[in-house]
Amino acid sequence: MKPVLLAVLFFAPSLAFSAGEASTFDAKAAERFAKLALACVGKEYPNKISHVLNSDTDVAPPHKLTPAFYGCYDWHSSVHGHWLLVRLLRTFPDAPFAAAARDALGKSLTAENLKREAAYIRGEGRASFERPYGFAWLLQLCAELREWDDEQAREMSVNLRPLEDAAVERLKNWLPKLSHPVRIGEHDQTAFGLGLILDYARSTKNDSLAKLATESTRKFFLNDKSCPLNYEPSGEDFLSPCLAEADVMRRVLSRDEFSKWLKEFLPQIPTSASADWLQPVVSPDPSDPKLAHLDGLNLSRAWMLEGIVSALPADDARRPVLSAAADAHRRAGLAAVTGAHYEGGHWLGSFAVYLTTRRGTEKFQAPNPNNQITSQAGRSK
Repeated sequence: MKPVLLAVLFFAPSLAFSAGEASTFDAKAAERFAKLALACVGKEYPNKISHVLNSDTDVAPPHKLTPAFYGCYDWHSSVHGHWLLVRLLRTFPDAPFAAAARDALGKSLTAENLKREAAYIRGEGRASFERPYGFAWLLQLCAELREWDDEQAREMSVNLRPLEDAAVERLKNWLPKLSHPVRIGEHDQTAFGLGLILDYARSTKNDSLAKLATESTRKFFLNDKSCPLNYEPSGEDFLSPCLAEADVMRRVLSRDEFSKWLKEFLPQIPTSASADWLQPVVSPDPSDPKLAHLDGLNLSRAWMLEGIVSALPADDARRPVLSAAADAHRRAGLAAVTGAHYEGGHWLGSFAVYLTTRRGTEKFQAPNPNNQITSQAGRSK
């Protein structure tokens, strides 16, 4: 069994964000997120595997089944924990955590480990394994490595190719068969998955996948109207069905088209300050694996709101109230990334980094690249 790569106490007050820190992101803040990922990418147990047994020979511990992504409680969390480390290394290459992050990535993302991962997902009975959520995050990891001008990144990118190809193939086979979108606030949500898949396809210039994801998005969502935002959230949501749909649609529509579509899809967005429009939520028990999802909902709402704002015309009257809601959710979400409970600590850092580095609004991710915000990582390519 592989050793834990780095031990970090989860009941660490230093991982909590103050109100002031929630509005900034620097190397010190990044180190807090890096510690969460470093503490779990090599931590095998507790583990919740989604594993189909075809025979007795399939009975094995996680590190035998998926030797690269066996930590962080489940496969998809391990994947985006690795993405987090790559993202922070690109953004803060000389930070104190850089050496430990490189070492952790090097131990996980070996050619042999990733060949075995590819063989695993191609196994009998695994057609729906981590689809689309885990695969969408995997493609983000692949895109992040490809964009990074770094020798180790290039090696890991090559190592990932068999698994990357298997994931793309699986998604290309699945999307044409999907008759209706999945509109829930958890992993199977179609809108969120399509957003990450689109971003990967555009970043890597995979035109066929980009075309398929764009056509699927328009097929599923173009005619939607009056999304019932007042029904949200469900008690275990970490994604907003309504906001995620708007966030993916801004990726496939022009600025004017999106502005008009959004007016019909979310007519309840006010054009002046409203205290009760969309308020952050509070998890009733951050130590419960499902109830802790609500802490992540604040983070994903924040980046989705920012994405929506980024695609609206500069003079759109909805921008100020959307930005205010994004800021409120950002502060609430980052304040909850304490690491006090492994149930949230193993994944909330990835959501926080996606938000704070503005991964979702980088220039390659929208039809009009001149209208997007470029993060520090994007500028350092």
